[in-house]
Amino acid sequence: MNGTVVKNQLIFDFASGILGPAKSIFASTYLQLNSSASRLSNTFEGILGDNLMNNVDIAPKSLKYSDCINNDTIKAEHPVKDPITSFFGDLNNLNWKQVYKGFNEFTASIEDKDELKLIKMDPGVSVPLHSHGGKEYILVLEGSFRDEYGEYSKGDIQINDQKIKHTPIASKDTGCVCLSITEKDVIFFGKYGSFLNLFTFIKSFFKQK
Repeated sequence: MNGTVVKNQLIFDFASGILGPAKSIFASTYLQLNSSASRLSNTFEGILGDNLMNNVDIAPKSLKYSDCINNDTIKAEHPVKDPITSFFGDLNNLNWKQVYKGFNEFTASIEDKDELKLIKMDPGVSVPLHSHGGKEYILVLEGSFRDEYGEYSKGDIQINDQKIKHTPIASKDTGCVCLSITEKDVIFFGKYGSFLNLFTFIKSFFKQK
């Protein structure tokens, strides 16, 4: 699941403007951190723009550059912030919630069917073996983590589905901070799987309330 085609589809959907708020924030942050992904997005936007101009059913307006740019745009006093800082603010000032020792999360207040979270794992901390009811998107913002499928550093993304089982482990040197989207609840396995799944079910029940 975690292949080039899936990642490219996310970039293409973002360039097409069809993503919801959560995935749009996720994708824009990915492009800001990953130069290769950003170049691919520019290519997709160019192709989509050409297709739009060649659509005989749409009559583009005749615009001058001055219709699209004003003095406020040119004389911006401050550089544009990265998407994460713009949306969440300073990560050090967030009200992080401890799920268990060494694992903290912050859930974004956003109206979307997809749940957008920040995850912070201390050095060497792991998540028990699990899978997902739907897709899971993970983008590394700081540090790194590894699992059964590889190692992921700043600017790398991992996209998993119900076919993937993995045990993410944060770097022993740096830990990691990640941006995450889960379309459906996590499904745990192993010794404490039943207990963790019950906890997840109860948590999701009260969340819906």
